Amino acid sequence: MSGFQQARIDLGSQLRQLRETAHLSGKELAERLGWQASKVSRLENARQTASEDDVVVWGQAVQAPPGVVDGLIAQAIRLLERHDSWRQRHRGGLAALQEDIRDLEARTKRFRVFEPGVIIGLLQTAEYARHIFTKVKRLYSASEEIDSAIRVRMQRQEILYDQSRRFRFVVPEAVLRYRLAPLNVMRGQLDRLLAVSTLPNLEFGVIPFEAPLPSALVNGFYIYNEAMVGVPTRTKDLVLRDPEDIAFYARTFEELAEVACFQDDARGVIFRVLNDFSRQVEQSMD
Repeated sequence: MSGFQQARIDLGSQLRQLRETAHLSGKELAERLGWQASKVSRLENARQTASEDDVVVWGQAVQAPPGVVDGLIAQAIRLLERHDSWRQRHRGGLAALQEDIRDLEARTKRFRVFEPGVIIGLLQTAEYARHIFTKVKRLYSASEEIDSAIRVRMQRQEILYDQSRRFRFVVPEAVLRYRLAPLNVMRGQLDRLLAVSTLPNLEFGVIPFEAPLPSALVNGFYIYNEAMVGVPTRTKDLVLRDPEDIAFYARTFEELAEVACFQDDARGVIFRVLNDFSRQVEQSMD
């Protein structure tokens, strides 16, 4: 068991103890907090990482002493700031990791994402996501929860239709072409991108092959509000909160967005890739 998972178990156990001391059932606590009862269970049983906000409202609901709550907040912050192993996190469960991401997204109003390797999770079709999760499971020996992980990923996408939130996504054209799934799945995925690119609160940008690049496309990054940047690597999930780091990635995002095309121009690139895929299908049938 990883140190990360053990720390999450310890925090969940302490939260459960506070709830039981307050003589509240999980359902009763969830009702006080306006949560689904399943979230209380996930936090207590270390299937989801408690955020600082989760700990604060939990402590208030069970009338925990301030000093106890402060200690739990410190534990939650340490968990969220850890540069933890992707292999160990995925072994904790694909669905649990998706739940963690969904909670982070629920606290975010402004999303800026650059992703050079894969279609962004919030935009994936279920079929494309299945192929991605299958590869993740093989690479990281993740728990067998692909169906559950897909279900949570699809639920995460409901946030796209919340008009109080703003999304700016940028990908290079290569991402549209990478064969991470069969051609029929890729075509369905591109159709999905055409549809979501028309949402009024969402900007979807594509950097075409012919665009001059401001810098090498080394890695992806996810900027949440102005408070945090997630930088996934092959082995670590870096969580950056330093203002200078956030400002650096914000500038980098703007540079990439400047050479990307949006709206009809971006859809033109998608149509170009779709036409290429159609020709490949025709050629395979000859």
